[in-house]
Amino acid sequence: MITINAKNIHYRALNDSIDKAVRTSKNIKLTDVCGQRYIGRGLDENIKIKIYGTPGNDTAAYMDGAELEIFGSAQDALANTMNRGKIIVHGHCGDTAGYAMRGGEIYVEGSVGYRVGIHMKEYRDLKPVIVVGGAAGDFLGEYMAGGAIILLGLGLSKNERITGRFCATGMHGGAIYLYGGTDAFNLGKEAAEVKLTNSDKEFLKKHVKAYAKHFNKNLSAVKVNNFKKYAALNKNPYENMYCKN
Repeated sequence: MITINAKNIHYRALNDSIDKAVRTSKNIKLTDVCGQRYIGRGLDENIKIKIYGTPGNDTAAYMDGAELEIFGSAQDALANTMNRGKIIVHGHCGDTAGYAMRGGEIYVEGSVGYRVGIHMKEYRDLKPVIVVGGAAGDFLGEYMAGGAIILLGLGLSKNERITGRFCATGMHGGAIYLYGGTDAFNLGKEAAEVKLTNSDKEFLKKHVKAYAKHFNKNLSAVKVNNFKKYAALNKNPYENMYCKN
């Protein structure tokens, strides 16, 4: 394993050092990270990076198979347009995580900000998944076209909502699973609650188990039957706004 101390290093210099390091080692450890952007951008499979600190915006942008484990929180636009790979965040995450995400998995121990999963999509065997231990802000799954978002709602008080307003606004594909569900007035008009299938339940069991393993938590009290599933009412909700081909 190669260790790189990122203290007071400009993000470009840090990313140059990472690019150089992965030529000789597939295991990298970054310490004293504080806001440096684009860490892990475009990295392919078999590369593992452990990040200690707070990586900046667009961490794992366009990542194509690597694994990042963040021992801290992540800033905005984590996994922007990521193709493949896995990200494990031992903390919270900012806004727009999973923006246009096309594949791979994100596990966030805590909560996330606004517009998480915006423009998520899927293609053939590429089906992105975001699993969040806590809650999410407004516009969760906005314009979502594929993949899945799972919110566990762990540690929330009685008065805290698992997601903010306008959840699934513009949604036209994929699925959102909320533990305990949300009120109808929090949903965008393009989505609605649908029945959980046996396939959904197996999918949820798999990812809840993975979350528990990543963060060493006992989630035996989390029952898949308590999840509510939300899906799009229309695959092309804005058809009347554009010229037809």
